[in-house]
Amino acid sequence: MRTLISTAFVSLDGVVEGPGGEPGYRNSGWTFKDVEFLPEAYELKGREQTEAAAMMMGRVSYEAFSPVWPGMAEFADYKVMPKYVVSTTLTDGDLVSDWGETTILRSLDEVAALKETDGGPIIVHGSATLNRDLSDAGLIDRYHLLVFPLLLGAGKRLFSDTDKDAQKLKLVEHEAYANGIQKNVFDVVR
Repeated sequence: MRTLISTAFVSLDGVVEGPGGEPGYRNSGWTFKDVEFLPEAYELKGREQTEAAAMMMGRVSYEAFSPVWPGMAEFADYKVMPKYVVSTTLTDGDLVSDWGETTILRSLDEVAALKETDGGPIIVHGSATLNRDLSDAGLIDRYHLLVFPLLLGAGKRLFSDTDKDAQKLKLVEHEAYANGIQKNVFDVVR
């Protein structure tokens, strides 16, 4: 069984929208505009590229990342790994040709089936809606969170507000940095 890892830049109040400067969000770019850059705080992001065997994202994140990430040296490891896009509307004709093997999954059932295959961890980038749906379906196994010392108020949230039973998490790695960012790695307890 493969491990599904949700990775996110998240504000203290749970917002994940627009961390890198994506247009259309009031506080867009909050990860670099409002918090001092310390390279050591991002070590986890580099490690994810070398430890993951595949990447998953929703349609919106795919459409944001696919025109940019294939040409960026800092994301070179992602270029060659298999990618999965969970979407009911994307077609094969919508996929970029310079970012390696990409498969469209049409449902959470297909994600669950993928998790049952052989292979290494699958990392989920961006994709607020997909993350909430995966969590509600009990498909996420681990969270890699870089929590920023900001309260952003409105915005897309990482976690669902669905009324459900409590989900226990086990903290397996953590660190706080001088700029206020906290690294929290949690395993989902089943």
